[in-house]
Amino acid sequence: MVLLDFEQKIGELLDQLQKAKEIGEQSNVDVSTTINELNIKLETTRKEIYENLTPWQRVQVSRHPERPYTLAYIEYLTNGEFIELHGDRNVKDDKAMVGGFGSIDGETVMFIGQQKGINTKMRQYRNFGMANPEGYRKALRLMRLAEKFNKPIVTLVDTMGAYPGLEAEERGQGEAIARNLYEMFNIKVPIITIIIGEGASGGAIGIGVGDKVYMLENTWYSVISPESCSQILWRTWDYKEVAAAALKLTANDMLEQKLIDGIIKEPLGGAHTNHQEVFESVKKVIQKELKDLKAIDSQDLINQRIEKYVAMGEFIEE
Repeated sequence: MVLLDFEQKIGELLDQLQKAKEIGEQSNVDVSTTINELNIKLETTRKEIYENLTPWQRVQVSRHPERPYTLAYIEYLTNGEFIELHGDRNVKDDKAMVGGFGSIDGETVMFIGQQKGINTKMRQYRNFGMANPEGYRKALRLMRLAEKFNKPIVTLVDTMGAYPGLEAEERGQGEAIARNLYEMFNIKVPIITIIIGEGASGGAIGIGVGDKVYMLENTWYSVISPESCSQILWRTWDYKEVAAAALKLTANDMLEQKLIDGIIKEPLGGAHTNHQEVFESVKKVIQKELKDLKAIDSQDLINQRIEKYVAMGEFIEE
């Protein structure tokens, strides 16, 4: 297991637990009491640490290399009944953006999301989950396809941002994201958005206009990453922790500002510690929201979606 820098105490307890188990296996000494005590201490320590995470520590958890990515969620939610669709019918197939039809308990859903890659080779292949313009155009094509067949849409957000390369700008990165925002407001089928990892900048919002938007407990959602914010303001990454706190990017911050509709609780220690548990939690939310949203007339759905986003950021000066 990969441990983060603030999980040092957890690492020490895991080492002690492993040594106790080895002693029990290699000798006739009964170490069951010691193992039980260490397990209790481990759970208590995890709880103490994860109940008091700073914003920057939550950013670190959202980037944990063992955290499940979009395709892992889709595979579980659809029980393997997923047909991936490719290409934007213009430039090429962007491997950082994945999508296709899948089935949740007999309900056909269009899934769309960023895929980071599970190892170094796959991360390069997926461009670290940073989509080019053709990725956002592919996403929009799939949304329109879902609308054509009257199927709901679920988007899973996990990106450091849209790809900022020169070639992406030449092919219209800003226009592609802006077009998605405009078009998603007018999609006639339900849209559920879930931030499962990082939700950075236009790269996230490009598939993030939903009737219902949820965040997993240890994720973040902001116009800029803490490192980039620190670099702009202080010309160094050294103030990334200060930036993370100032950006108000955690799930609790987003809910308090009424920018999301709910928080999905993660297993103790983060989603990477128990994939199946977090998959089930996400599935329950999707099932509940699909049932509620499908009962709303399509035009009312569009009107409510527009009103929801227009109301964001309103304030009163006294």
